[in-house]
Amino acid sequence: MTDAAVKSGTQEVVFDEVFPHTPAAIWRVLTTGELMNRWLMPQEGFAPVKGNHFTFRTKPDGEWDGVIRCEVLEVTPNERLVYTWKSGHETKAGYVSRLDTVVTWTLTKNDGGTRLRLVHSGFVMPKNISVFQNVSEGWSKVIRKMIAIAAEEADAMPGEMT
Repeated sequence: MTDAAVKSGTQEVVFDEVFPHTPAAIWRVLTTGELMNRWLMPQEGFAPVKGNHFTFRTKPDGEWDGVIRCEVLEVTPNERLVYTWKSGHETKAGYVSRLDTVVTWTLTKNDGGTRLRLVHSGFVMPKNISVFQNVSEGWSKVIRKMIAIAAEEADAMPGEMT
């Protein structure tokens, strides 16, 4: 745990790396519902349309129903996707404490492919410290799965996805 993580206020998870795929290839995996189900978790109702409400489902925990409620806030195809990420339960602590956060994906064309930047912001400290730590570790694994799927898709459609 870092010193920043225990200070009161809000924290964000940031992931920033270049991958050898076009922005269009990563965008497709990032915004196609059936592909999202493979790299993140089961989703219902996702569409890359501003104002669209959708959910992710994970394992319930006590009073928390396991549903992550989201709303698309911003869409710029092949460049930027922003959505809310609300979950947890008001009376719960630790991993299932109430979250009201925002996930921002930014894709930038780069000589080596695409720079992918994820910022998951709004973790209230110290209340959300447990979920912040889990999400920090989890996003790295999830993004690796997403990029592996982008590579599979590129192999399946070499003219479009490379």
